[in-house]
Amino acid sequence: MEKVFASIITIGDELLIGQVVDTNSAWIAQELNKNGISLKHRVAVGDVRDDIWQALDEESRAASLVIITGGLGPTADDITKPLLCDYFGGRMVVDQPTLDHVQKIFARLNRPFTERNMKQAEVPDVCTVLKNERGTAPGMMFRKDGVVYVSLPGVPHEMKWIMENQFIPLIPQLFDTGFIEHRTLLTYGIGESFLADRVQELEEALPPHIKLAYLPNYGIVRLRLTGFGFDKNGLKKEIEERFQLFKEKVKEFLVADEDITMELLVAKLLQEKNETLCTAESCTGGNIARMITANAGSSAYYKGTVVSYDNEVKQNVLGVKEETLASVGAVSEETVIQMAESVRKIMNTDYAVAVSGIMGPGGGSAEKPVGLVWMAVAGKGRVVTREFRLSYNRARNIEMTSYHALNLLRIFINENR
Repeated sequence: MEKVFASIITIGDELLIGQVVDTNSAWIAQELNKNGISLKHRVAVGDVRDDIWQALDEESRAASLVIITGGLGPTADDITKPLLCDYFGGRMVVDQPTLDHVQKIFARLNRPFTERNMKQAEVPDVCTVLKNERGTAPGMMFRKDGVVYVSLPGVPHEMKWIMENQFIPLIPQLFDTGFIEHRTLLTYGIGESFLADRVQELEEALPPHIKLAYLPNYGIVRLRLTGFGFDKNGLKKEIEERFQLFKEKVKEFLVADEDITMELLVAKLLQEKNETLCTAESCTGGNIARMITANAGSSAYYKGTVVSYDNEVKQNVLGVKEETLASVGAVSEETVIQMAESVRKIMNTDYAVAVSGIMGPGGGSAEKPVGLVWMAVAGKGRVVTREFRLSYNRARNIEMTSYHALNLLRIFINENR
């Protein structure tokens, strides 16, 4: 048995000009990976017939499974379906179940059913129709010279429904896939190159079927071990043994031994003890709150934030002393301490995080340059503070400040256990 590879072809001019961000490929790759299929290539092409045809030729030589998304709509720029009909040597026919489904949708919406809409029910007679309960364009599956091709709508929720309910259940019948196993470590406070030096000996000792990946992002570096094999239990045991060796090697920088975001890790710590959090944000403008509340169920542990962007808000809402702002300024240890203690009292939480800084590109001085950040965490009868001097652009400074603040909170919570 051999490893099964897939390629993804995304179609649409909107992808090439950046008008639409391709989230479909990342989701498809993750789902294929869960089912033992590795991604070989991701290719984006415009609404150009020759380019799509060439991509099909090239990717069918590289992979056993080619997944195509986009170009299945009813308008003139949606050229995927007729092209696939020609590519596989078929003719267009009406698929009656699809036609019935589309007519029901238009009847339910009380909209006129036109000839253009009827064309959504046309498919090449050489395909297997993959029904689409979430829209009007069906998916299509073709087979040619040992390669399986799957064409899906570009609309994410339609694509996901077809993948989950129509195609993924067919994978065991189509391929002998084997198994892919991942284990991930999260580290914080060590750069990628220094981390690589630490684990070099372990990395060099890995067998060919196990790979190590470094995934840096905003102060966090994830180390991911990925193994492939046909003996599931044996592979899991081997990955786990090597994972423990890597874990020991980086233990002083270890944040988590699972693939989890910093905000979800903090949420997990809070929920374990039924504790609560609030924030007072100046320079981050509510970004920490955004990160936390992006996750479902965050109301169980997060009460809210005060975005005290202006000094008047710091004084009038958070009670930061006027003399503090006059003597040491808004970006100071004293100010973030008062912000954290006050917002914690106002919102009656176990913990509070406060940040104040200069994100740039302007606003700095010799004494307080762009990138200077002060943050505080209050709770359990004490307050800790930290100063950072960042050197990125405004957007990255905001993100780095947010991650640093959440990490400081993580450390604070663990020290109080």
